Amino acid sequence: MRIARLALFLALAAGCTKEPARAGKDAGVATAVAEPAKPPTPATPPPTVADIPAPPDVAAAPADAEKTKSGLASKVLQKGTGAEHPEEQDAVSVNYTGWTTDGKMFDTSTKRGGPATFPLRGVIPGWTEGLQLMVVGEKRRLWIPEELAYKGRSGPQGMLVFDVELLDVKKGPKPIPPPDDVKEPPKGAETSSSGIASRVLAKGTGKVHPKPEDYCRINYTGWTSEGKMLDSSTTRGGPATFPLKATPPGIAEAIGLMVAGEKRRFWIPSKLASRAGKEGETVTFDIELVEIVALEAPPDVAAAPADAEKTASGLASKVLHKGTGKDHPTDDSRVKVSYTGWTTDGKIFDSSVARGRPAEFQLGGVIPGWREGVKLMVVGEKRRFWIPEELAYKGKSGPQGLLVFDVELLEIGDAKKNSP
Repeated sequence: MRIARLALFLALAAGCTKEPARAGKDAGVATAVAEPAKPPTPATPPPTVADIPAPPDVAAAPADAEKTKSGLASKVLQKGTGAEHPEEQDAVSVNYTGWTTDGKMFDTSTKRGGPATFPLRGVIPGWTEGLQLMVVGEKRRLWIPEELAYKGRSGPQGMLVFDVELLDVKKGPKPIPPPDDVKEPPKGAETSSSGIASRVLAKGTGKVHPKPEDYCRINYTGWTSEGKMLDSSTTRGGPATFPLKATPPGIAEAIGLMVAGEKRRFWIPSKLASRAGKEGETVTFDIELVEIVALEAPPDVAAAPADAEKTASGLASKVLHKGTGKDHPTDDSRVKVSYTGWTTDGKIFDSSVARGRPAEFQLGGVIPGWREGVKLMVVGEKRRFWIPEELAYKGKSGPQGLLVFDVELLEIGDAKKNSP
């Protein structure tokens, strides 16, 4: 089963850590579901560097090649010095070259400037299986059938041949064992009209269900119906936070059934859980809804009120909570802030509050409205800003028009220490 191997929707949400309000950057939160990862990505090598010649047995695996049940064939070219084989949850560093069976080279780490490093869960199935046969120092030739490569996806088609040298293995967290009922929901499980089955594992303390516009902070682990772990916030180091409306329909429906503090097991048709899902397949998720982060726009989001402070540049602001500090940051300061940003129609486009962790950045590297506004603040202060388009992203990638931010200044770093 190839469903979203490394990149289920939650993998994307957990990795949404882009610094906000940086000049020339898109400050919006991620709202798309990643396609299944497939490194190494084929690339057309630079024409100035000669291709690496194909081996003489590139057309088909020789009779003495090892073969697995999946159809993968391989042959050891150089014995390794290591003793342990990498596992699927590990990351590896390799040198490699790939050819199609007509001898055309389509990719090589040599032309990419050095070894490639990637998680074994994030590559085509033939690589995931083949690298687990190796030890550090080993060089092996792999003949990968199309079904274990890029069939039906972007990439070179047909059987592929790779020479791979395993240089290093970085151990990853062990997979979380699947529950006993991972294959199918037990009798008595609730079932929705869309086919999502669930049972409550722990009752919640909340009283309301999340709305599509809410951000949700969750702990989760997902498995295939065969018990193979797909992804987990536990192995990623903590809860994931994301906008509910940005998730696939099955996930949004599932979390929408919950209240804060609740833990529930879901059996979700894979077509509803991921863009890579297949008809007839099911994935199982244990989800704990830690918190609903409702980030409603303030009532004065459309325009600055009459009592707002205004500067000569057109920046308007209003203190929401007085600070305890005495010093103001400078352009050279590295600041730590919590913030949420809206457009004037009340749509949220970015929030460190929703992500569950503050943002840190050099003040001189953000949009002019932030640079000017945060310098008005002291540590502990919370302030609302109305930033004119000219001081925001006009003519650049990012939300356009007047922008509204609630910003809390948490810390001012040492200017000398944090200067680039």
